[in-house]
Amino acid sequence: MNTEVLERPEQAQSPAHAAATVRERAPAPSRSAEVPAAQPQIWFDGKFITADAPEAPLTTHAMHYGTAVFEGIRSYATADGGAAVFRLPEHLERMRKGADMFGIEFDIERAGRAVLDTLRANGHRDAYIRPLTWMGTGTIGLDVDPLTQHLMVATMAKVVHLGGARTRLTVSPWKRNPATSLPPLKLSGAYVNSILAKREAKQRGFDEALFTDDKGYVVECTGANVFMVKNGEVTSVEHRDALPGITRDTMIALSGAASREVTLHELLDADEVFVCGTAAEACAISVLDRREFGDNPVTRELAALYAQVVRGQDGRYAHWLTAV
Repeated sequence: MNTEVLERPEQAQSPAHAAATVRERAPAPSRSAEVPAAQPQIWFDGKFITADAPEAPLTTHAMHYGTAVFEGIRSYATADGGAAVFRLPEHLERMRKGADMFGIEFDIERAGRAVLDTLRANGHRDAYIRPLTWMGTGTIGLDVDPLTQHLMVATMAKVVHLGGARTRLTVSPWKRNPATSLPPLKLSGAYVNSILAKREAKQRGFDEALFTDDKGYVVECTGANVFMVKNGEVTSVEHRDALPGITRDTMIALSGAASREVTLHELLDADEVFVCGTAAEACAISVLDRREFGDNPVTRELAALYAQVVRGQDGRYAHWLTAV
């Protein structure tokens, strides 16, 4: 396939209208699982290709400079026998904001249809979903205006990050990209920061790294937001350099957590610490450097409630689900 002549996205609708359309146009959940494709299928600029198909030239701009935007989204098998994507419009709206940074045309409704179509093509119910939009070919310089623009969606029936397991955490010697340098969105190149921090943490025997700022305030982990529990009260860490997580927003709604700046000293003094994200879900922290945490009853309760919500077992939050 010649990537120079691939289909370009249509004109985007307003975010509010498009987000609503994603929900309204979702068909009723299927009561019978679809037969998975022989090879995983990826939606690529309007058509399906096999996951191992070579489609990006070596001069792809995003490969050289990280000029791409992605989201991590989850779908879940639901209690009624179908499947649903959790908070799909919110994820795609955040992705649109990232695409705007590069001048990428991003149609929320089109991307939403691509997500649902890919899940069906692969026969996936419990799945991790990775949409990616990126700058292609046209120049190897730093001016992105002449470049082609592309969109893909992949779905994977596996956990890619932490996945709810009790986690050993360490404070990273690296600092998070400041929001004054890079916006806290899911820009692909920005995640080199997370990769370096996580790699260093694992070399020292930990599972995950915690970013703090120069003043000793907690920022976030490499791919998850941070919460603490003290005397039964749940607090969500707030920091301008942290990604405004959709799972974080969900956990605040489910727990009634206060949201504020938190120092590392406060975190070490907490009764429980947990981190959350789309891939991570809710992960209790067992160790933060030399501080060991014991039982985590509040985290377990919230994790159980979250599992009910994403699988459609709590009707109060049905509006967060988009049927596959």
